[in-house]
Amino acid sequence: MILKSVALSHFRNYSDMYMEFDKGTNILYGDNAQGKTNILEAVYVSGTTRSHKGSKDKELIQFGQEESHIRTVVERDGLDYQIDMHIKKNKSKGIAINKVPIKKAAELFGILNIVFFSPEDLNIIKNGPSERRRFLDMELCQLDKIYLYHLTKYNKILNQRNKLLKDINFKPELKDTLSVWDMQLIDYGKKIIESRQKFIAELNGIVTNIHRNISGNKEELTIRYEPNIEERFLEQELKKNQERDLKFGMTSVGPHRDDMCFMIHEVDIRKYGSQGQQRSCALSLKLSEIELVKKSIRQTPVLILDDVLSELDSSRQNYLLNSIHDIQTVITCTGLDEFVKNRFEIDKVFKVVNGTVIDGV
Repeated sequence: MILKSVALSHFRNYSDMYMEFDKGTNILYGDNAQGKTNILEAVYVSGTTRSHKGSKDKELIQFGQEESHIRTVVERDGLDYQIDMHIKKNKSKGIAINKVPIKKAAELFGILNIVFFSPEDLNIIKNGPSERRRFLDMELCQLDKIYLYHLTKYNKILNQRNKLLKDINFKPELKDTLSVWDMQLIDYGKKIIESRQKFIAELNGIVTNIHRNISGNKEELTIRYEPNIEERFLEQELKKNQERDLKFGMTSVGPHRDDMCFMIHEVDIRKYGSQGQQRSCALSLKLSEIELVKKSIRQTPVLILDDVLSELDSSRQNYLLNSIHDIQTVITCTGLDEFVKNRFEIDKVFKVVNGTVIDGV
């Protein structure tokens, strides 16, 4: 899988931009706030329909414009795929693959698989459970279209149930309709829990060895899935908490409250790990993500490193750089540092200055 090119029109701070990538290592450098991350965001949106930052569509459109366009070309199994994405302020995205419009986002997933690593990811261990759920969902959605369907349905039903819970306070007669949404929530919720359990099990089969190598054989990392409620008790707990849900106007149990636990020698490093341990675990997690994609779809994903090398110490930098020599990589940094020049073979360099990309500088 190779990211060949990306063209932007009225996206973030880019009025009009086109760039072609090398199949090896690509460096985007320049001062902060020039637009390096915006390019990476556009690529990520092309592969997943969503911003890695969680930004809304209207926030992606250049100030003063009504819509934005991203055109990405990807080579997969020797064939080129052109992904066109029209982003509009007040309407759903328009997406076309090889100029043929698609109706469902699921048709896009799998064409461009991306592993995105940013400084924020280094805090995934110590931050709140919502970030760890986001990691689970974004990776599973790229690998499993059925999971994407189940998650989309679950979230829609969850929103509708929460709205109904609030409405019942004003119209008590609506309470009889709650069971309709409950049964659907239980059905899709169980499927999500099953998929997450399987994913974590597969991840553990990879992450333990990677982390052992990063820590110099000193640490044994295990990831545990912490479902908010076990699959077999979901229906029971939903009924048990109905009055509480009505009181607060929100659904208190279900996979939308799940978490992951990271254990080193039976110690929960979310709470008791040092910053170094937490960062090593985050690095292990991202490198495991690459291997999991390779194993699942027999394709090598595109790796994006957004200013993350400067956040790692030299030993972790070395391990990361030595691990990705056979994968197409796009790296952003503020300067062509000596550690990049000396330890890394650079295939293509771009300088980014105020929404303009200069090739080969």
